[in-house]
Amino acid sequence: MLNDFFAATAWPMETMAPYSFAHIAPALAGSLAAALLAWGLARSHRPESSHVLFACGLFLAVSEVYKQGFLYTVVYDHHYEWWFFPFQLCSIPMYLCLAYPLLKAAPNQTVDRPSPSQRIAATFIQDLGLLGGIMALAVPDGFLHPYWTLTLHGFFWHFTLLFLGLYCCLKGLSDLSRRGFLKILPLYLACCLIASAVNALVQVTVYPADYADLFYINCALPSEQPVFRQISLKFGNIWGHLAYIAATCAGAFLIHRVCGWVLKNASLHRAQKGHG
Repeated sequence: MLNDFFAATAWPMETMAPYSFAHIAPALAGSLAAALLAWGLARSHRPESSHVLFACGLFLAVSEVYKQGFLYTVVYDHHYEWWFFPFQLCSIPMYLCLAYPLLKAAPNQTVDRPSPSQRIAATFIQDLGLLGGIMALAVPDGFLHPYWTLTLHGFFWHFTLLFLGLYCCLKGLSDLSRRGFLKILPLYLACCLIASAVNALVQVTVYPADYADLFYINCALPSEQPVFRQISLKFGNIWGHLAYIAATCAGAFLIHRVCGWVLKNASLHRAQKGHG
């Protein structure tokens, strides 16, 4: 039954060329819609932020189950492709959103005031999730497939990341201080270590038939990312991957500061409008 279901939804399409009109138009339209939805929901008192994040996590989880099943049955003919194991940087917000309602610290906590652990989760979603969504839409090769459902999955997944990052910022769920940014780094580095462990495990068990490149830091192989691949080839794989991790942290910090500026100006605008 599942094979029939996935086969019935295997609608072929001509793979979009990156930076073509077919890619840029929906990317811009979806990004704008995500930003407007985040702005509107952030200004509303309902629904509660934990419900919004959990609903997004549930949507991402269901769509990921579909993607994994489709890849396994249709694309790779009942062979599991480890490259698509759901533990990339863009996957982590899904897990954080599903866990978000469970991260409350105290029973007397107010309804929509984040606990310290929720603030770390929201800041991660804001900084690194937003970075992942922006970079994936800007360099879309990884999700442009010759099937409509997979391609739409890629677009809507990353639109959801944009929405989540902006919502966490505008709703005031994240910690926009420098200390707030530093608090997400141990979580990010822990994810990098887990990804590296899975990469290494797959490398010693199934390579060269298959390989995993979670977080794009498989130290046995050169980086697949532009620029960082050249660093890997010239100075060694480990340096290419370390440069990639450092650049990711720098990009997340830039987003952190921009989100602080956005929230500050949005709050100032609301205050001026209220006085007016």
